[in-house]
Amino acid sequence: MTLPPKPAKRPANPRFSSGPCTKHPGWSLDGLKGALLGRNHRQPETKARIEAALLKTRELLKLPDDYRVALVPASDTGAMEMALWSLLGPKGVDVLAWEAFSRDWVTDIVEQLKLADVRPLLAAYGNLPDLSEVKFDRDVVFAWNGTTSGVRVPNGDWIASDREGLTICDATSAVFAQDIDWRKLDVATFSWQKVLGGEAQHGMLILSPRAIDRLESYAPPWPLPKLFRLTHNGKLMTELFEGGTINTPSMLCLEDYMDALRFVESVGGLEHTIARSDANAAVIADWVAKTPWVDFLAQEPAARSNTSVCLKVVDPGIVALPPQLRDGFPQAIADRLSEEDVAKDIAAYRHAPPGLRIWTGAMVEKADVEALMPWLDWAFAQEKQAVAKDA
Repeated sequence: MTLPPKPAKRPANPRFSSGPCTKHPGWSLDGLKGALLGRNHRQPETKARIEAALLKTRELLKLPDDYRVALVPASDTGAMEMALWSLLGPKGVDVLAWEAFSRDWVTDIVEQLKLADVRPLLAAYGNLPDLSEVKFDRDVVFAWNGTTSGVRVPNGDWIASDREGLTICDATSAVFAQDIDWRKLDVATFSWQKVLGGEAQHGMLILSPRAIDRLESYAPPWPLPKLFRLTHNGKLMTELFEGGTINTPSMLCLEDYMDALRFVESVGGLEHTIARSDANAAVIADWVAKTPWVDFLAQEPAARSNTSVCLKVVDPGIVALPPQLRDGFPQAIADRLSEEDVAKDIAAYRHAPPGLRIWTGAMVEKADVEALMPWLDWAFAQEKQAVAKDA
């Protein structure tokens, strides 16, 4: 086969990791100069800085006025665990899973909480469960965007407005990149490290009035660790939604989050960060449409993520290889591009089918995605030739 020449232009920023994700364009340490370091986080000035971050989050995401936002420990995982352990129990639960992290919530609900009435609605990588099967007289747990499969729910239309149960949504790789119908969610969680490219270990918890009613009317029968407690004497701990925190946050990381929010504001707000993500993903979609060796892992176009784009190698010659060579082929492409300092961390998630995963969230520049596409073709050709010699 005739190998394509090595592309002359590299992405200016090779960071396409799906988490932690790249910083915003123009990021520098100068953006952290205002951090309140070495200060107690419960003092008026530091607490006001945390509350300012919560208020700015509410404003930029256009949350309903009666929804509450809190900063909680342990990233998106901590926020979801807090919601599951604090809210589930009074009703049956439908839990949707179609990739690694949403399957973690199935494990927690079934094996750790050991709830009696649980319906796991499962789908293989690349597909969504049948959303029409979800019953909204029950609590419903799901991810808005499946980070490790590149499959998202297309919208919130499938969620009943007159539901009896709560909807609890892991929205970490969707917030600030996808149009979320907040009124359809009673709980939403995300982390700073995804679309905003912030630092890890801090989670955001968004609660609707219905979720707050559940918290104040229901006490779980199991012990709740301090990190999961949202109520005191049967009442919501309102200070958590006013700049208070359960434990000590990093004020340096908080300042980095504020810097990311300032970037969102500078580019025109939520509509523009969604548009940036859409434009980035469209570059890959256009390339896939004319590239015979690759396809999306997501089967339905409406369910394809615009942040964590997952691809599979479909070239007949590669598909026909023995499993060891076939399954290692995408990793070899990722390794070659990492060595070239063209694309970092683009191999599929370790528990996902072998493939490539390219982050196209709002902090990624479209020009960098465009520059990456010829390199993917080059690396594929190089690796196919190498495999042919070994076979």
